[in-house]
Amino acid sequence: MNASLTLNPNSLVRYLNKPAVEFNKEDLIRYMEAHEIRMLNFRYVAEDGRLKTLNFVVSGRDHLDAILSSGERVDGSSLFSFMEAGSSDLYVVPRYRTAFLNPFTEEPSLEILCSFYDHTGKALESAPENILKKAINYFRSSTGMDMKFLGELEYYINSERTSIFPATDQKGYHESEPFAKFEFMRKEALKLIAQCGGQIKYGHAEVGNFVSEDEAFEQHEIEFSPTDPEFAADQMLIAKWVLRMLAEQLQVEISFAPKITVGKAGNGLHFHMLVEKNGQNIMLENDVLSDTSKRVIAGILDMADALTAFGNTIPTSYLRLVPHQEAPTNICWGDRNRSALVRVPLGWTGGVEKMIFDANPGIEISPANTGSKQTVEFRVPDGSANIHLTIAGLIMAAEHGINMPNALENAAKLYVSVNIFKEMPKNGLEQLPTSCYESADRLKAKRHLFEVNNVFPERVINHTIKKLQSFEDHNLSEKLYGNNEAIRELVLEYIHCQ
Repeated sequence: MNASLTLNPNSLVRYLNKPAVEFNKEDLIRYMEAHEIRMLNFRYVAEDGRLKTLNFVVSGRDHLDAILSSGERVDGSSLFSFMEAGSSDLYVVPRYRTAFLNPFTEEPSLEILCSFYDHTGKALESAPENILKKAINYFRSSTGMDMKFLGELEYYINSERTSIFPATDQKGYHESEPFAKFEFMRKEALKLIAQCGGQIKYGHAEVGNFVSEDEAFEQHEIEFSPTDPEFAADQMLIAKWVLRMLAEQLQVEISFAPKITVGKAGNGLHFHMLVEKNGQNIMLENDVLSDTSKRVIAGILDMADALTAFGNTIPTSYLRLVPHQEAPTNICWGDRNRSALVRVPLGWTGGVEKMIFDANPGIEISPANTGSKQTVEFRVPDGSANIHLTIAGLIMAAEHGINMPNALENAAKLYVSVNIFKEMPKNGLEQLPTSCYESADRLKAKRHLFEVNNVFPERVINHTIKKLQSFEDHNLSEKLYGNNEAIRELVLEYIHCQ
C-alpha cells in the first residue's frame, strides 16, 4: 500500500493504490466491477467551453471494455460551428487519468473526460484540448522546458438569504462565517472537487459583496495547485460543473460572469504559471527573478492584448477591465502589484523560511523540502474565458518571449513599482482592448504568433475574430455610462457565460 495515497480524496486513487496519471483501462473496469457501477458518462469540451455529456448504461464486461477501448461517435456539427453537417462525425475517446466517481448521483456513475478525433483517427486539430496539447509540445520542443499552471476561480452567489451579521460592502476578502453566508457551500465544493481529482490550494471569501434590492451577492474564490497545463484546464472545468451542481441543489444562483454590477469587483480568472527545466522550477535565480521569468513576462505583455480574444470573450468582460476594480487596464508588470497586468507574487524567498520558528517559539520544527514556489500571475482573463485556449495562448506567449531578442529590454521598460490607477508612468502605457471588437482587431494583428506550427488552426482564429466582431460593442462603456438599467440587462444576458 502506497502510504502517500491513503488520504487521497479520489476514491479511485485510494482503491487502485496508484496516482490518477497511471490509470489504465483494466483499472477502471476492475473498479466498476468491484463497486457494481453500471453507469458511465463521457464528458468533453466543445466550442462553447462547457462540458458536454454522453451517457452509457453498461450491459456487461465486454460492452464496458469496448466503450473504454474505442470511444464513441458524436455529431461534430452540433459541437463545432466550423464543421459541416455533410461530414461531421467525430470520435470521443476517453482519457483514463481523468476518471472520477460522480458525487451527485444516487445511482453510482463513473465520469471520464474525452478527446476528439476525426474520421482518420487523428486528433481533431481545432478541438480545445488538442490545441492545448499542441502548444505544450511546441513549447517543449522549442525551449527544452515545461510549464505548470494554476487558476484562481472566482464566482458570485446571489440569494435572498439574510442575516443579523451583514457583510461590509466590497470588504469581503477572507471574511468568515457568520459574515460570509456561503462559506459552507465553498467548503462543500472544495471537498467534492477534490473527490473528482482536483488539486486544490485553498478557498476563501473574496472582496466582492453587496446588496441590491432584495438580493444579496457574495463573492468567493477557489485556487488550485500548480500542475501540468492539461490537468490545470480539466480541473477548472470540473470545478465549474461542481459549483453549478451545488447551486442547483441549494436553489441559489451562481455566476462566473466578469461583471455583476457597476462599481463592484467582477469575477476574474487569474492564471499563475511557472517554467521548469529537468523538473525544477527556474523562475528564480539566486533568490531573484530569473532572466527566463523576465522573458516569459515580456512575451505575455507583447501578446496580452490579443490574448483577451480567448480570456475575455463577452461584452461585459470589458466593463470589468476598468481602474479601481481589482482588474488590470494597461500593459505592464510589477512585484506584488495588483494594478499591473502581470504580477510577481511573494515566493518565500530571502530567508523567510525562518518565519515559522518565530511564530512557534521554542518548538522543534523540521523544515519542509518543497522547492521553489515562485510563479507569475496573468490577471486579465475572467469567467468567460475559454480555459483551454487561454492556457494554450499563454504558453505560446511564453515561448515567444523566451526566443524574443529584445525580451529583457522590453521587460525593463514595462516594469512598474506604483499603483498605476493613482500614478501613471510618465511615458504612459499601452491600454488593453476596451471591447470585444477591439480585441478581435488585436488578435487579427498578432494571429501569426498563435498560428506558429499550426498550434492555433487558421479557422479557429477566423471563428474567434468573427464571433468577437459580431457583438458590435464599439465604445460600449461610453454608450452605457450612467444607464444602469441597460447595464443590468446586458449583465443578465451574459450572466451564465462558459
